[in-house]
Amino acid sequence: MIARTFRMGGIHPEENKLTHEVATQAAALPKQAIFPLSQHIGAPAKPVVQKGDKVKVGTKIAEPGGFVSAPIFSSVSGTVFKIDTAIDATGYRKPAIIINVEGDEWEDTIDRSDKLETVEAHPELTPEEIVSRVKEAGVVGMGGACFPTFIKLTPPPTAKAECVIINAVECEPYITADYRLMMEHADEILVGLELLMMAAKVNTGYIGIETNKPAAIELLTKKCAEKFSASTYHVEVVPLKQRYPQGGEKQLVDAVIQRQVPAPPAIPVNVGAIVQNVGTAFAVYEAVMKRKPLFERYTTVTGKRLQNPGNFLVRMGTPMKDLIDACGGMPEGDNKLLAGGPMMGKALTSVEVPICKGTNAVTILSDDEARRKEPEPCIRCAKCVGVCPMGLEPYLLAKLSEVKHWERAEHEKIISCIECGSCQFNCPAHRPLLDNIRVGKTTVMGIIRNRNAK
Repeated sequence: MIARTFRMGGIHPEENKLTHEVATQAAALPKQAIFPLSQHIGAPAKPVVQKGDKVKVGTKIAEPGGFVSAPIFSSVSGTVFKIDTAIDATGYRKPAIIINVEGDEWEDTIDRSDKLETVEAHPELTPEEIVSRVKEAGVVGMGGACFPTFIKLTPPPTAKAECVIINAVECEPYITADYRLMMEHADEILVGLELLMMAAKVNTGYIGIETNKPAAIELLTKKCAEKFSASTYHVEVVPLKQRYPQGGEKQLVDAVIQRQVPAPPAIPVNVGAIVQNVGTAFAVYEAVMKRKPLFERYTTVTGKRLQNPGNFLVRMGTPMKDLIDACGGMPEGDNKLLAGGPMMGKALTSVEVPICKGTNAVTILSDDEARRKEPEPCIRCAKCVGVCPMGLEPYLLAKLSEVKHWERAEHEKIISCIECGSCQFNCPAHRPLLDNIRVGKTTVMGIIRNRNAK
């Protein structure tokens, strides 16, 4: 097996895939579900329900607030308790719809059967119809970025797609939700990939999987041979070396098709690739073939001190506390709660934060694991430069951000940072490099937006 990888930077943190072989279980319904209106990149969704309205599973409760936006659907049946604010993964209170759960009644339009639907059985599916169903179902990138999927499938006229790449890398430590999804729903994922290729009007597809998932590589390689051997589509499973952050779009494109995506505003389709997370492929299958909106997702709940870590199929809006309790409860002592993994996850201030479209994991780190060491003066070792997968100079960007030299930070391409944390992870002086860079990147992007608006 020849494994590929991206050509610049990267690290290999301890994997800690504690739930690798733990089969997915359906999480219990919450007593109350919380739906933040910002579960995607772009404009927040706008409520289309009011206090006291009755909803079912699959009822649209918020419509897109702009072109770059996505609708939100109820994952539960019950009564709209109120439209208020709730703490989300940012740590701030944001507009949200709160629903009291009553039973589990689904919209009749959703196909709840386990029958595998195939493209051949649906001649009505045109590229335009696929994109329309994906848009209407509120499907967004499930890897964490939450970019509305329909926009990726309709690139600008100046860019031409040549292939679809499925991101099944899951290089972040601890998280195993994508792996379990592949092992449990390989057939549906491949139909989802076929739909994505049809929508993008391409005949070539790739599935990138790291070599620490040999069972998934073997299973999907076998399934691809069975499904696509006599097809007009060419689909290849690409084994990838274990290297973080290989799940980053630009790193994955480099590893799979050996093309480098230029600095922003360039995106993967500018070099011919449309990248979709494996969870997104599954969501596309359900949206198009089952008329099922995006209202639940696979999520890993994990941590070394957690009694029974596991993988769950979770209705969105479920408070994280419910999942933690299902795993034996919060461990004693001081803990750090993350939405996501330890490298790119966001630290949370409350266990009441709900599961949203981009929540692939809930990670609990002990104080010993999470406590930072005191930062020391930079020793100019350049280790942060060596591991940066974007070819940047993190020590410089962090210092420019610290002293607020925004024009120089923009010139040094701070907006190209993908916030993977490799620099901070590898710094022997324990400098808060990523913390400072994030502040600088946010500030510079605001400056650019204001400049372009004039």
